[in-house]
Amino acid sequence: MDEAPEFTKPGKLRRVLDALRRVLTQPGGCAAVRARAAALERAGVFAGSDWDQPDILVPALAGPSLRGDNTDTVILEATSELRLVAIAAGEHTRPDMTADDARRFLSQVLALNLDLLLAPMSEADRARQNGGARVARAVFDYVVDEIGYDSVLDELVEEIWRILRQRPIQVDHVKAMVTRIAVHRNNPDVDLGAAGQGLDRLTTALFGPTEACREDPGIDVYLSRLSAMDAEGLEFEARGFARAMHDTGLVSGYHAALVRFLVDDNIFLLPEALGLSEVGRNCLLRYTDLVQELILRTVEPQHAQCLYGLALLLDRGILHQPPVVPSLWRQVSLKLAPAVRERLHSAFGPAVEPEGLLLGGLLSMLGQPLGVGQGDNPTCQSARALSMWAYNDPDYLLQVVAWAARDDEVIAHFEGQRISSAESVGGVATADPIDLDPVSLLVVPHLDRIYAEMVRRCADRPGDPHRWVNPEFHGWWSARGFRINVDVATGDIVDLDDFIRQFYAAYHPRYNGNQPLIHPQPAGIAFTDSAARYVGWHAITILRVAADPNGDIRVYFFNPNNDSGQDWGDSVVVGTAGNGERPGEGSLPFAQFASRLYIFHADPLEDGTLTDVPAVDVAEVVGYVERSWGADRTLRPRDGQVDHGSP
Repeated sequence: MDEAPEFTKPGKLRRVLDALRRVLTQPGGCAAVRARAAALERAGVFAGSDWDQPDILVPALAGPSLRGDNTDTVILEATSELRLVAIAAGEHTRPDMTADDARRFLSQVLALNLDLLLAPMSEADRARQNGGARVARAVFDYVVDEIGYDSVLDELVEEIWRILRQRPIQVDHVKAMVTRIAVHRNNPDVDLGAAGQGLDRLTTALFGPTEACREDPGIDVYLSRLSAMDAEGLEFEARGFARAMHDTGLVSGYHAALVRFLVDDNIFLLPEALGLSEVGRNCLLRYTDLVQELILRTVEPQHAQCLYGLALLLDRGILHQPPVVPSLWRQVSLKLAPAVRERLHSAFGPAVEPEGLLLGGLLSMLGQPLGVGQGDNPTCQSARALSMWAYNDPDYLLQVVAWAARDDEVIAHFEGQRISSAESVGGVATADPIDLDPVSLLVVPHLDRIYAEMVRRCADRPGDPHRWVNPEFHGWWSARGFRINVDVATGDIVDLDDFIRQFYAAYHPRYNGNQPLIHPQPAGIAFTDSAARYVGWHAITILRVAADPNGDIRVYFFNPNNDSGQDWGDSVVVGTAGNGERPGEGSLPFAQFASRLYIFHADPLEDGTLTDVPAVDVAEVVGYVERSWGADRTLRPRDGQVDHGSP
């Protein structure tokens, strides 16, 4: 392209951009593009665009460019950032930008887009399955490694804490980031500033929660120190680990070593090491043999995180549900199908046996049912089902996992008709799921195919198939009354006022007789981005409706999209802490939540009085809809009789 005549360059640019896209999605791709930054600039890749003048670029616009739907814009922005890395390192020079200018620009871009560094992919990212989202994240990871964390350390540490407060099951990306920051802080020239204390709590939780392992001596040295301790010293260690684990949601490998040591020598200190409540202690005392076996089968220094799930499982008291204990004993001795062993081995490596991986993942899911995430996969329905079963019906989850693990098949029923995951054609996902916890990795492909088959069996029925699918797929507690405000055939919004009144009457304590929600209910939202633009339909779970600490009524819900704290535009920002949320819950004021809702279930025999809902409340919700996902849709009354739910 550099040697081509000017009039032919536009035609060659297409091939260059396609090549850059392929390279940037490969390991080492960012370094390769950076090394060729000067040559790419000389060849005219940026010619005729704002990127051709880096001194006029605005840091605040880099994020929107990297998040845009236009792949060429993403590639050009990414290439420009890598060019600035080369300038900051002195490998490339320009008269209009110094190395300090480039470093300052990149620091501002990082600070404005911390979610690309740390947070999992959002639904908006996932909707861009052309590789653009992955390119943006790869470039940001590379940039922060090259220019350092100093300029964004405060914001980065706060973002880590924000994610950890939601208590996700998968924390490997958080641990990796904490490790990278811990290495960076060893540089004597690094000024930690206000981030120091929060960072100390994170690094010590992973690498040295107690005095006996403060300097990260290694597992063998630590075990020798435990052997020399008296009972008082061991109790001090146990309590120190429990504090760190419950403070951060992270588990140190040293904690796993201590717990295995206590199982063999001082079982009476196990409640202290797990930080159990009175309920948890009672479960442990009643089912000591099972808990010991679970620890010995799953908890290892290289597989320590499941210890937190075990502690929360015991505190939930679910072992007192009659089917759970025998189901866990079955899982302990379950022989995995060869294909299942291979799948787990391929995904997680040989460090831990597949049986231990799956059992540990099951403990995490049962202990942290709101920590389930769908990863970078369009499988929100299946992730929601796993979370709902772990939360509300743990013995059914254990049964489904046993089927999938032993038989490599899951059997479900739709209106009395058998559905086999092995016989179903295909699911929503077009490829095998990635970046999931062990249980999700195994079970989600089966559930995805079953869900898709249920939808296919409703293809000749009028309206939205979720009316019939949700109760059959999730469980009997999914109410049979079905409300929808979208015409499936046209995409028009229909009977919006009536839909809003129905939701208020069914869920708002002021209009439903102050009746709390008994079972979690599936719901569908119109997902919007931070500019309030429609992205797609998304499955969530309504968990409860209650007053927050300020007395305002909020809806508390589970979002399988890995991180509940998202900006949905028009001042609709999902809260994850500070508004009465429990770990893993997202929340919104009632009206804001209603404005993104398009499907919900409710018992048609328990609805409140629609006329009691004030017109001003309805108008507030309608305003939010018209300024967001309803902006480009027709709002009209429903043709014919309003649907009040299936029988």
